[in-house]
Amino acid sequence: MSAFWSAWVTVITLAVIFGCTWLLFATRKSEKFKETTDQTVGHSFDGIEEYDNPLPQWWFYLFVATVIFGLGYLMLYPGLGNFKGMLGWTSANQWEAEMQHAEEVYRPVFAKYAALSIEDLQKPENEAGLKMGQRMFANNCSVCHGSAGTGAIGFPNLTDNDWLYGGDPATIKQTIANGRNGGMPAWADVLGEDGVRDVASYVLTLSGQEAAPGTDVANGEKQFQALCTACHGADAKGMHALGAPNLTDDIWLYGGSFKQVAHSIRAGRAGVMPAQKDLLSEDKIQLISAYVYSLSNK
Repeated sequence: MSAFWSAWVTVITLAVIFGCTWLLFATRKSEKFKETTDQTVGHSFDGIEEYDNPLPQWWFYLFVATVIFGLGYLMLYPGLGNFKGMLGWTSANQWEAEMQHAEEVYRPVFAKYAALSIEDLQKPENEAGLKMGQRMFANNCSVCHGSAGTGAIGFPNLTDNDWLYGGDPATIKQTIANGRNGGMPAWADVLGEDGVRDVASYVLTLSGQEAAPGTDVANGEKQFQALCTACHGADAKGMHALGAPNLTDDIWLYGGSFKQVAHSIRAGRAGVMPAQKDLLSEDKIQLISAYVYSLSNK
């Protein structure tokens, strides 16, 4: 915050507090808090008149205590512009302290289940461990893969047993821990627009769909064999080592319409799965991996 805005916030905050304090004392009607009067405010509301009496004593003192508390709080904690408060408290430090406390409390619980293999965590007696993994998945992974793990356009469905890099426990854990960087090169400059449309039509026929009208499927197959088999394989069933998807199962990461497939070929795709090893402990990654594995092995 700049010096100007820091001073602005400080002045406004203190002006409001002292202004209210002045108003509180300026409107006192008597030195004796219990003194009352028969005078009214001079208005009638639905036949009801209001006496012009001072605040009750307890109410007045409550206002005074509020002012004192507010000034004390602003001295100890941040609230006056760039002034950090005499205690040096920050929300970031508070959050870190609470997270550290939580780690100390729950570390033995995580360790108990993380000591088990991912396969053993699928057993009914270890259901509590899977539920812990589910909650951590919801907190860390659902923003991309959805709360149920069913994914979205550009984010894989984790429940259908169709895996870009493999769905065995070790590979799932490696993916979560180290992340993945998938790349589909753009072929527009190589194929031209007609070539892009031909290859897109051929790709659609691989999963039993009809080719788009006005396209040359034979040319699309020829171009596919020349340019695409290095990643997707001669049978177009993909390659886990590269994260290249199977094009024959009618399961699509970026959509399976002619327009969407053509766009993928024309402009390419870039998918990133962020590494979690620097954000989550080994124990937590183990439990999340077990939960993800369970989604496609129910």
